[in-house]
Amino acid sequence: MRRNLTVRGETFPLATPFRISRGVKTVAEVVTVTISEGDMVGRGECVPYPRYGESVAGSVAEIEAVREAIETGVSRRGLLEILPAGAARNAVDCALWDLELRLAGSDIATALGMDRPLRPVATAMTVGLDTPDNMALAARALADVPLIKVKVDRNDPVAQLRAVRAFAPAPRLIVDPNESWTIAEVEAMQGLAAELRIDLLEQPLPAYEDAELNGFRSVIPIAADESIHVAADLDGLPDGYSVVNIKLDKAGGLTAALALAEAARARGLGIMTGCMICSSLSIAPAWAIAADSVFVDLDGPLWLSADRDGGVTGDHGYLLPARPGFWGGV
Repeated sequence: MRRNLTVRGETFPLATPFRISRGVKTVAEVVTVTISEGDMVGRGECVPYPRYGESVAGSVAEIEAVREAIETGVSRRGLLEILPAGAARNAVDCALWDLELRLAGSDIATALGMDRPLRPVATAMTVGLDTPDNMALAARALADVPLIKVKVDRNDPVAQLRAVRAFAPAPRLIVDPNESWTIAEVEAMQGLAAELRIDLLEQPLPAYEDAELNGFRSVIPIAADESIHVAADLDGLPDGYSVVNIKLDKAGGLTAALALAEAARARGLGIMTGCMICSSLSIAPAWAIAADSVFVDLDGPLWLSADRDGGVTGDHGYLLPARPGFWGGV
């Protein structure tokens, strides 16, 4: 039976601005894909990221270019051959997962041998980049959550981090400079990282300066984010990284993300699951990676003024699964 594809851009306003070293977001811009076969409909979502040269219009065009293959039944494995890793492939891959599971009368937990029902996960709650005083206020509101992610830049990370830790002494901390530091700054922050009990430093250097982490032994784990997209990237990853941040939008879907997770674990690397600022339709598929990750950073939908009906919800730093049937089969 021939399938029917629809693809469109959507915008979700944020409740508050989201600031990182590269800029400020006030809306989440996503691409939504639906693939139907008979009465069954599968859905997927992606967040095109300008850091990788992506846009909503560009991702829609990528998908439209392979419409015939999708509508005539390309498999998820076949999709890997006709679309590159990235946001566009992610939306289609996740829609195919959803459709396949619904056609089979199954669900993602059964297909992947996950716990049923899906368990809540502790997710990083983000303190966005701001003045130290404002970051302290944000941290105080999160003082009882299990994990905080702190966005910093080069301007005054010491003051920013001290402010957060002073008002949130208990949570584990992830520090994310979003590629804005130098290797000298990473070295200079080692003592503070130990003092403030920071648990993870995420992608401190620009990806093109990764080689400077070869042979570097940090006092805390360093996670690769922009430096790792798919399993093939592991061969060139510097040994200064001990954790990889898997995002479905980078990997190009759940199919490739699962392969990356398996290959990373085989090399002894820890797994982090991340996301863009998105709706719950991006988060539900990522649960398959998050359920067995050392660090989870899936608070993207919690920044929205309004999410999709039936999506994930937050509860004091824990993310509760979407309503059964929201995504991933029956």
